[in-house]
Amino acid sequence: MKTALLAFALLLPMLAHAQGADIFKGADLALGAKLIADNQCVQCHTRQVGGDGSAIYRPQGRIHNAGLLRGMVENCSTQLNLQLFPEEVTAIAAVLNRDFYKFK
Repeated sequence: MKTALLAFALLLPMLAHAQGADIFKGADLALGAKLIADNQCVQCHTRQVGGDGSAIYRPQGRIHNAGLLRGMVENCSTQLNLQLFPEEVTAIAAVLNRDFYKFK
């Protein structure tokens, strides 16, 4: 069992890396923008990094593909107990990709 978990843990970053921005295809951008506003994402990011909060985007070497971006949004949802549905996480990540990351 431990071997299977280790193998999965090692494979997960490769799977995330393999995903292009096509994971955002069909995402509801209006919903994503509304959720960002409703959950005060900008205010939280501002508290974390200062300024207008945009310095949190594209931290050096941390998020360099669409899959990892979606994963970070999922992590925020989990850490803050937002209880977002998968399509809501995707919608938020799609807005962030459109406005900041621009992954293809």
